[in-house]
Amino acid sequence: MSNAQDDRRTDATSDFSFSGLTPDLIANALASVGVDPMSGLLALNSYENRVYQFIADDQKRYVAKFYRPARWSNEQILEEHAFTAELLEEDVPAVAPLILDGATLHNFEGYRFSVFPSVGGRAVEPGDVDQLERIGRQIGRLHAVARQGEFKYRKRLTAEDFVSASLRTLRETPLIPEGLQTAFWAIAEPLSEQLMHVDFSGFDQQRLHGDCHLGNMLLRDDLLTFVDFDDAMTGPAVQDLWMMLAGDDRQQRWQQLDALVSGYEEFCDFDERETQLIEPLRGFRIIHYMAWLARRWEDAAFQRAFPWFAEQRYWEQQVLALKEQFAALQESPLELRPNFNF
Repeated sequence: MSNAQDDRRTDATSDFSFSGLTPDLIANALASVGVDPMSGLLALNSYENRVYQFIADDQKRYVAKFYRPARWSNEQILEEHAFTAELLEEDVPAVAPLILDGATLHNFEGYRFSVFPSVGGRAVEPGDVDQLERIGRQIGRLHAVARQGEFKYRKRLTAEDFVSASLRTLRETPLIPEGLQTAFWAIAEPLSEQLMHVDFSGFDQQRLHGDCHLGNMLLRDDLLTFVDFDDAMTGPAVQDLWMMLAGDDRQQRWQQLDALVSGYEEFCDFDERETQLIEPLRGFRIIHYMAWLARRWEDAAFQRAFPWFAEQRYWEQQVLALKEQFAALQESPLELRPNFNF
């Protein structure tokens, strides 16, 4: 089968699992684009896709990413690739796929895949105010490039996608314990109703990393690098900022936000009004994360990685988390200090 970038025979309409993705198939897929693994394939922590690190015959480390079938269209994946290439062109540290045989997206026996350079590094410590200012500068640099174009095919951040669709999934899952159904829906429904009224129309929309948290930034040789643009989307700028805030203490998160935006503003203007979206977006993520696990539960990799998802204790904790989030929405939003310079 052709691995040309414009091959449309395998796209988001193909519905099958990773069950056929054997080591031999992976090796043959890589060989089809001229890559010869000399080491074993080390499976990396990725549940949505299948990702493997290896050493090739040039003695360099690479990462092969096999995309989950039926999740993104070819156009959506290629748009993500183009975005990361733009970032690199503007010297924003990001991991972009390699161009092999004139393409970044390849197709082998029904599986779509890309090959990336392996970028090492350590995770960034949460809550470090000095580090947050630096992170803010990097996100500001990313957004300065992001605002120069727009996505045509990638998703847009909406309450319908993150809340309504997630609720439909949760209503269908058998994993919520029978004895917790009443308590769960007694808080999930009013929280979701409030979240559905969040209006993004009054805020500028732009290209985003989409899943910008500390786990998707690596620190190496004093350089912060963005990884995993799989959830790149269009939405308000604060979506790429709020997940950097750690802890439950409001004063602490206020200080973190102040440091983050201070760095961000060195490269991009920040609309102060977007701070009112932080708690709603946190609510979006809580509900969406539960639904994501429920949708993928038939994937054995999810059952191995998240065994607690089917346990009573997890759902008891989620009831409490939903109550706390509902209470947070009733509070005044975080604000930047009055003397902050815009």
